[in-house]
Amino acid sequence: MAKTGWARTWKQMKRYRALFLMMVPGIVYLIINNYMPMFGVVIAFKDINYAKGILGSDWIGFKNFEYLFKTEDAVTITRNTILYNGAFIILNTVMAIGVAILLNEVRSKLAARFYQSVILLPFLISMVVVGYLVLSMLSSENGYLNMNILPMLGIEPISWYFEPKYWPYILTIVQLWKATGYLCVIFLASIIGIDNEYYEAATIDGASKWHQIRSITIPLITPTITIMTLLAIGRIFYSDFGLFYQVPLNSGPLQPVTDVIDTYVYRGLMTLGDIGMSSAAGLYQSLVGFVLVLLSNYIVSKRNKDNALF
Repeated sequence: MAKTGWARTWKQMKRYRALFLMMVPGIVYLIINNYMPMFGVVIAFKDINYAKGILGSDWIGFKNFEYLFKTEDAVTITRNTILYNGAFIILNTVMAIGVAILLNEVRSKLAARFYQSVILLPFLISMVVVGYLVLSMLSSENGYLNMNILPMLGIEPISWYFEPKYWPYILTIVQLWKATGYLCVIFLASIIGIDNEYYEAATIDGASKWHQIRSITIPLITPTITIMTLLAIGRIFYSDFGLFYQVPLNSGPLQPVTDVIDTYVYRGLMTLGDIGMSSAAGLYQSLVGFVLVLLSNYIVSKRNKDNALF
């Protein structure tokens, strides 16, 4: 029986050998790019000495992790990271779904392609460029808001880069403007894939556009929404470094509301030059994200197995 099984397996492999051959470049890339660098995880548990090398450096256990948890700013950076990313997940999803539904109603192919390109364009712009665009709007000396908008409203110019209270809203607006287009394209592809017969039947039954959206569009793209949300939850302890470092221009007075784990670790690395601490932070973020994905996927699978990732 065993020989028969092996023979059948070998026969199937020979049959699909062309497909297996096509897999080889992707597998090699995955191993080199994704799995071999995982060896660097040991750096998080060592006091790196460049003279001794990674393997020869002293093993110090979890001391590198104390940098994150024993600092006075640990609560602030963790709070900022979670709250910002939680808000981004919710707002990006809602905004992207809304824009995707609106784009699906555009009947002109030329206009639809133009709107899709315009909406996706911010996602393709470097965050360095975005930082300077924001500076052109908020500069105290010659920013567009201070020079044109605020005088029209009878408001005195504001030193935006010294006023922390405005930045949770500014960062949220910038992130929505930049990231919504990417999610929008994904949701739009799901909406386009819905059979038009559902909408025709609903129209015959007298359903309004709102009822069609609520009863047909949203339920049928729920698997896509769930998958994108789970992936976002997996990175809830990661932040867009450019958004929180480049856009506020690393302004000291803004750090209570703009400092997140990534920017804090970067400053620590630049000051102390300890790569062990930064590796510990990266490992901590990865493990927390992994656990959150498993937990979120478990909750989703209990409600609807079809919508779960695995």
